[in-house]
Amino acid sequence: MSSLFIEYFKGGYGKNMKIAGLLEGKTAIVTGGTRGIGYEIVKKFAEAGAKVALFGSRQETVDKALGKLKEEMPEAEVMGLCPALDKYDEVEKAIGTVKEAFGRIDILANNAGISARESIYDYKPEDFEKIMKLNVNAVFFCTKAVAPIMKEQGGGSVINTSSMVSIYGQPAGCGYPASKFAVNGLTRSLARELGKDNIRVNAVAPGVTRTDMVAALPEEMVARISAGIPLGRPGEPEEVANTVLFLASDLASYVTGEILSVDGATQV
Repeated sequence: MSSLFIEYFKGGYGKNMKIAGLLEGKTAIVTGGTRGIGYEIVKKFAEAGAKVALFGSRQETVDKALGKLKEEMPEAEVMGLCPALDKYDEVEKAIGTVKEAFGRIDILANNAGISARESIYDYKPEDFEKIMKLNVNAVFFCTKAVAPIMKEQGGGSVINTSSMVSIYGQPAGCGYPASKFAVNGLTRSLARELGKDNIRVNAVAPGVTRTDMVAALPEEMVARISAGIPLGRPGEPEEVANTVLFLASDLASYVTGEILSVDGATQV
């Protein structure tokens, strides 16, 4: 067993896990990194020793997240930007800024996304397009922009946030599961295409997790879904972030093209 593996698990599991140094010397970008799962990913990466750039939708939320991080983790090396992720020129410029500031980019966590619950009878075409732009186009744009950098460095890791609805679908709001099905397709295809450049591409598919997105769902829907979770509870953002950390690290050096469910074995 490697010394890195032993050190990783020395503190036990979950909140007691010692991860310092796991990403030492690496730089990461986290989209949708100002709150929820994305914010927990930023914290995990920084705790593991990485320099982290978080991307948010507005300067106000980026500044708020950076301020909170500085309070919680004063020694963390973090920066924040707010490019429009559905515009490739802005994405490319922002990623260039990160490369110039930190010198390299080793990890990309494509976490930004939006959801919807409208019936097909009420679904506006422009709302469907909006979901696809952020949930799918942004994943493609960010990956396209970092891939040449990672290739030149000798490799890297891309982790996309999918969803359990990419596997099961959902009873309304078809744009969201459709977008996550697309994310899964991008993940598996890019893993095959970029493997020769030592760039690993994986995805996590969270189930019901205590985030703002889930808080916006009707209580009866959350209760119904939670009742089908064998572990008996929704997941925590930190538990998803732990999985992303694993996939980003060298502990997952031979893992690519996977859609890893983090859903407590949810039954729907």
